[in-house]
Amino acid sequence: WVSCQTGSRGGASATSVGPWVPDNGDGTYKNPVICADYSDPDVVRVGDDFYLVSSSFNCVPGLPILHSKDLVNWTIIGHVFDRFPYGQFDAPQHGNGVWAPSIRYHNGEFYVYYGDPDYGIFMAKTRNPAGPWGPLVRVQESKGWIDPCPFWDDDGSAYLVHAWAHSRAGVNSILTINRMSADGTKLLDEGKLVVDGRNGKYRTLEGPKMYKRNGYYYLLAPAGGVPQGYQLAFRARNVFGPYEGRIVMDQGKTEINGPHQGGWVELKSGESWFVHFQDRGTYGRVVHLQPVKWVNDWPVMGIDKDRSGKGEPVLSGKKPEVGRSYPVAVPQTSDEFDSRRLGLQWQWEGNYHEGWMSLAERPGWLRLFSISIPDKGTNLWSAPNLLLQKLPAPEFTVTAKLEFGKLAVGEKAGLMIMGASYSHLAVERTSSGDRVVEVACRDAANGGTEIEGGSAGCTADSLLLRVKVSSAGICQFCYSSDGKEFIPVGESFPASAGRWMGAKVGLFSLTKDGAEGRGYADFDWFRFE
Repeated sequence: WVSCQTGSRGGASATSVGPWVPDNGDGTYKNPVICADYSDPDVVRVGDDFYLVSSSFNCVPGLPILHSKDLVNWTIIGHVFDRFPYGQFDAPQHGNGVWAPSIRYHNGEFYVYYGDPDYGIFMAKTRNPAGPWGPLVRVQESKGWIDPCPFWDDDGSAYLVHAWAHSRAGVNSILTINRMSADGTKLLDEGKLVVDGRNGKYRTLEGPKMYKRNGYYYLLAPAGGVPQGYQLAFRARNVFGPYEGRIVMDQGKTEINGPHQGGWVELKSGESWFVHFQDRGTYGRVVHLQPVKWVNDWPVMGIDKDRSGKGEPVLSGKKPEVGRSYPVAVPQTSDEFDSRRLGLQWQWEGNYHEGWMSLAERPGWLRLFSISIPDKGTNLWSAPNLLLQKLPAPEFTVTAKLEFGKLAVGEKAGLMIMGASYSHLAVERTSSGDRVVEVACRDAANGGTEIEGGSAGCTADSLLLRVKVSSAGICQFCYSSDGKEFIPVGESFPASAGRWMGAKVGLFSLTKDGAEGRGYADFDWFRFE
């Protein structure tokens, strides 16, 4: 097993920046700039500020909005919606929901569009990207329309480009542009196919973003598949084409596999940058930042060592020229639960319901009430009330302080690593007393069963629970009653990705067999190092 001991007692300081910091502090940065699962990122600049949105699939609150002053140091500032107002998202719909959003700024308002492959194209807008956002508007009811991006031309005409999901529509590798109402709420025609990759030239063409520069209309899009694909640029003098295309970035000789979809921004300084993701399996789709040079009105992303017009990703480089230096920052992780609102880093697996948690009943503590697993659930894959966040680094340790004196018999609460396979360390209350138990469930997505890996009796009322994640996502759970000695429980466990997303770490309180004991567990803090 992997040792759970760390360099500090009880967990990292609440003021520590985080286990991964992309800002080198000397005017340079390293990739990824967000070492967490912010899939399908898109970015927009408004004045001196940058805003990023990413896919959230079935997790709520949905559509996280991040803010930066320099494209390197990012923090979460809000979400577009708190719950799905449509569909069956009270139960986890793993991998469904919010796919590949885009963010734009037009006439003083921010717009976010996304495709739900089963329900259509949705939009929300606001004047303040931190929220609140207006209600979701269904721009187009459809099946298999994905990856939408709006575009307003110089004359005020509006358009929407989108891709297609073969799993729903029976077709993919094509891009379609529709005319759209100026207010962005509805489409005005049947659309025109503007790029056709079905001849094999552009396999799995998707994720288009639309721009205009120097009289050209541009579609920037990836193809070739998520793990091994590449970036394309298409340009035309007319909105509807004809478009000519070329590869502008691929993996080259780097370790950055399949540099996938993202967004382009131009700075006040005139520099161009491209934000995209890389699929790291268990860790999800992490965010990279690439310099862009324009050569003969084509974007060349990353570094073009052989001057072929096609770049490869950079691992590090000079930070964007934004006029000054900004403080080091990373998306939020650790939480002391001192606020009356849940930290923005947390998401549920399905629509939140009142009664799952409280931050008010015991100020400074998170109270999770024990909720039963849905009747048809054979494991926690079907539980919507798991409170989770993204893995923030390749290697890290999480420690949480748990008080469990108010659990009822048959209930358990603890710390977990969640994915298509998962593991957790929990305190379980039985009729004969409390025990600490480590449980693993392999292939949970296909009905796998939980298997105990180890257990120990427990006579305390509070414990520190810890999971240490080492290289390749190998996890070891431990616990301590004094914050000094941590005792490992069970064997090490390999974390696994979920459906279209990386593994997550977080907290839960559950009751089994459908009983509603209505006990609860209190968490004092949750700290990364």
